[in-house]
Amino acid sequence: MADQVMEGSQPVDLSKHPSGIVPTLQNIVSTVNLGCKLDLKAIALQARNAEYNPKRFAAVIMRIREPKTTALIFASGKMVCTGAKSEQQSKLAARKYARIIQKLGFPANFMDFKIQNIVGSCDVKFPIRLEGLSYSHGPFSTYEPEIFPGLIYRMKQPKIVLLIFVSGKIVLTGAKVREETYTAFENIYPVLQEFRKKPAVIICLP
Repeated sequence: MADQVMEGSQPVDLSKHPSGIVPTLQNIVSTVNLGCKLDLKAIALQARNAEYNPKRFAAVIMRIREPKTTALIFASGKMVCTGAKSEQQSKLAARKYARIIQKLGFPANFMDFKIQNIVGSCDVKFPIRLEGLSYSHGPFSTYEPEIFPGLIYRMKQPKIVLLIFVSGKIVLTGAKVREETYTAFENIYPVLQEFRKKPAVIICLP
């Protein structure tokens, strides 16, 4: 059995997560093709949980409670589903939206379901010297604190963008599979430790 540590109430598999920290998935963005043209006005008039304002946005915005998600439904039959916390939830939600469209009388299918982006986050529980990190990892880092408080780190392999905050909070975005999120975090963790802020030492003079 692999070494395990507890994070919250969940055991963490240290062979997969050597840092002992597992990023939490916050938002899954997926797309699906319903395979038919849609009358968005008709959908908005008939569906309870839908809004459509073509002057502002060329899609019907539909929401369901379980799993708590939002769908953007386009006249072309393309649909984007956001807000799910896992890949399974995202697929389940997309299927539910497709079923709603079918019930409204459209010959909707469920084709080409694809996870487009996974957003994860975690907290390393120590403050980070962003200036130092930005200086030593210049080619990958953008840090302009007057514009945005976090350092933007563009990792090449896996191709993930990390937002790193002084507080030790990290947001990871751009993954297509959750393992990429985990790998990216394990790659950056030793770097974060290297730029851990040392607590200030206060010297009291007699």
